[in-house]
Amino acid sequence: MGCGKSTLGRKLAQRLNLCFIDLDKYIEERNFRTIPAIFAEEGEDGFRQREKKALEEIADFENLVVATGGGAPCFFENIDLMNRTGVTLYLAPPVDILVERLLKSKNERPLIKGKSREELTRFIDENLQKRATFYEKASVIIRDKRNLEVDDVLPYLDKHQ
Repeated sequence: MGCGKSTLGRKLAQRLNLCFIDLDKYIEERNFRTIPAIFAEEGEDGFRQREKKALEEIADFENLVVATGGGAPCFFENIDLMNRTGVTLYLAPPVDILVERLLKSKNERPLIKGKSREELTRFIDENLQKRATFYEKASVIIRDKRNLEVDDVLPYLDKHQ
């Protein structure tokens, strides 16, 4: 969350002349509800089921870049599906950058709504620790880049084609 998946994904898709899918937007369109509404009505478990189904659907698509939510790789066998069907990138900027971006974010994010800076920092630290085993399975890991651009990513992708 806040690492730049959607922003970089759009730019990368444009540069490579591929389609772009933001998984959360895809889920919202397929379910005619916002992510916050799905969380409110079905809880995180209901959302994760819908997320899994959406990943399975788009796994059959070709020529695209997908930006998933931060939790997507961590449930069910999602990371394995993602790795089987494409090249996965784990964007890992420093925690302080994530905190700043999320505090400024205009998006309503159910998992962090109403958290103070300290609570948000603790939440990010705890989640990164819990999710590390899944994130570390990514094909490409890019650490400590504050302002990651497409040109920073392309050399990694070339190695995996």
